[in-house]
Amino acid sequence: MDKSNSNIAVIGAGIAGLACARTLMKAGHRVTVFEKADRVGGRMASCETTFGTFDHGAQYFTIRDERFAQALAASGGAYKSWSANAVRVLDPHGRVAEAPLPAREAHWVGVPEMDSLPQRWAKPIVDAGQLELGTRVTRIERDAIDPKRWQLQTSGPQDSVHVYSGFDTVLLATQHGFASGLLAQTPGTRALTEKMEKVDVAPCWVLMLAFPQAVQPTLTHLGPQWNAALSTHHRIAWLARESSKPGRSPVERWTVQASADWSQEHFEDDGARVQAKLLKAFSEITGILAEPAEATVHRWRWAKTRTPLGKSHLWDRKSGVGICGDWCLGHRVEDAFVSGLELALKVHAA
Repeated sequence: MDKSNSNIAVIGAGIAGLACARTLMKAGHRVTVFEKADRVGGRMASCETTFGTFDHGAQYFTIRDERFAQALAASGGAYKSWSANAVRVLDPHGRVAEAPLPAREAHWVGVPEMDSLPQRWAKPIVDAGQLELGTRVTRIERDAIDPKRWQLQTSGPQDSVHVYSGFDTVLLATQHGFASGLLAQTPGTRALTEKMEKVDVAPCWVLMLAFPQAVQPTLTHLGPQWNAALSTHHRIAWLARESSKPGRSPVERWTVQASADWSQEHFEDDGARVQAKLLKAFSEITGILAEPAEATVHRWRWAKTRTPLGKSHLWDRKSGVGICGDWCLGHRVEDAFVSGLELALKVHAA
């Protein structure tokens, strides 16, 4: 087999999967990307509503790695700097107080919405006809015709079932829980799953609120003067005024991320109960008592990495299976990019 032109499956079209797939495609490999959702981006996501979009996953990203900076520079202006005017909200004994944050590195967001960047990065894969959206991989197994290769069992719309075969390499660019579940039933990959056992990623409940009354001529916004806040409130870890981000609708909109501990404790709660509790905490922190015209919640099963893998990726050359994702290094968008890039470089060099 010519290793410089192998047939590779990448499972997951978040930032890690896109960085991995694009790098391998540029190196001459044939790459097919499988994504269970109907859009690319993973948690670098945007929720569209009547009143504008919400960045209900990643709120912003930073640029620390030169390779990430180079990739962004070639993205055609799909991102801009966000001056968040952020504070730290302290709630030690039920009393809310604000404290300025120390000088911070620049924050960046996708424009006109957060998933604009992954959509731009996915274009070469789409143009090559190698992106399978709405396709969940349910099993990885040895190819029925050539046992040295892999095949993927998948499910799609209306529970349609399909088998993709002939892969020399399978790379999982998914959350660790999903990757562990797939590999648990995949022959020859136990060494990989054992290395993932220490990883701990917490869920996150997200509340999205819209206040269209705040765009009247005499009222520019509701509540506090800051646009984002880190919070020590037991229910809420982060709040951001979405309408303060560049390229967004001026309608007053807030995204509220629950704390990891609270999200874990209330993981199985129904959406209405979660919404009511987070809305109450939001009012306590911001002083905004107005009734939102729209309120909705979203639950991310895996969001906040509490114990990362400690290395950028996992790669088993013997089996031809690799793993990447933000959780390998942390939970930042940049962590996902570096993880996917470094796995791709390792695979190409193998």
